[in-house]
Amino acid sequence: MSNLLAGITASAVPTDRLTVNVLSVRDTGVPVVFVHGNVSSSLFWQPAMLALPASYRPLAVDLRGFGDTEPLPVDATRGVRDYADDVAGVLDALSLGPVHLVGWSMGAGVALQLLRDRPSLVRTVTLVAPVSPYGFGGTRGTEGELIDEAGACSGGGGGNADFVAALAAGDRSADTPLSPRQVLRSFYVKPPFVPEHEDIFVESMLSTRTGDDHYPGDSVPSPGWPGLAAGGRGVLNTMAPNHFRLDDLHEITPKPPIRWLRGDADQIVSDASMFDLANLGALGALPDWPGAETHPPQPMIAQTRAVLDRYAAAGGTYDEIVIADAGHSPHIEKPAEFSAALREILAKG
Repeated sequence: MSNLLAGITASAVPTDRLTVNVLSVRDTGVPVVFVHGNVSSSLFWQPAMLALPASYRPLAVDLRGFGDTEPLPVDATRGVRDYADDVAGVLDALSLGPVHLVGWSMGAGVALQLLRDRPSLVRTVTLVAPVSPYGFGGTRGTEGELIDEAGACSGGGGGNADFVAALAAGDRSADTPLSPRQVLRSFYVKPPFVPEHEDIFVESMLSTRTGDDHYPGDSVPSPGWPGLAAGGRGVLNTMAPNHFRLDDLHEITPKPPIRWLRGDADQIVSDASMFDLANLGALGALPDWPGAETHPPQPMIAQTRAVLDRYAAAGGTYDEIVIADAGHSPHIEKPAEFSAALREILAKG
């Protein structure tokens, strides 16, 4: 059974880096490039792609290690640049010119990294539940101060072993809290919402390659709490704060408009994230938490706002839209509101 909705086609696009699976709707119009998040693929973008007017050309890429893109290993010491350079390779291979970028979660970090490195390729940026510009885990304060120079409290060691095993086993059930289907229902969306295309989204999650070179990545021991630090390979380490940091975004030229969309009930990217080891320590879910003075929960929302405020102060523009009654996936949970907000920012580019 195909996981593609009616009107969506898939093609393999060779680039100078790897062969990338790209979904599309039409071959004409102003290009809008969608970048998925962690433990997902381009399949999550299909409803949003189909909702765009005919004047736009929607395309969604599978990042390496996800979907049907060539699963080359991920060098996390470059932050998310392996992913950003791969997306840029697709833009170059298809001669797309300046595009609108739409990134979700980790994919929003990829979009910002591409903007940081090649701003002339970008018309507008839409960030959907974006990872903090200071990465995921291991920082404190709105300026993203490192808890530890080696990236303690972040990276591949933070992945849940039972969830990784369920991904590797192709678990399609809803039998345990850590099956992909139940993680989708509990954290990707705000319960009790169940997506219309849930089976397709579960298949998308199951396309995630697992292991040290992919998800979750490797880890190294750390003398500080919680006893682990970021490694140099794989997905979660790409977002470790000692590898990924975008606090100089305000220095780029040109500065295209940025729209930030997030759900008001997001449990993944939050100032009290249920996936932040420091917050789990504060809640008593991890033992021996040293306390908020040294290991406070990461203020992910406040950090993003601080970086974007500097971007605006330096001559750029951004706005923040909070979508009510939505979790980590407002493009799935509130498609009409998401599409309206997306069309507004596209019109500015």
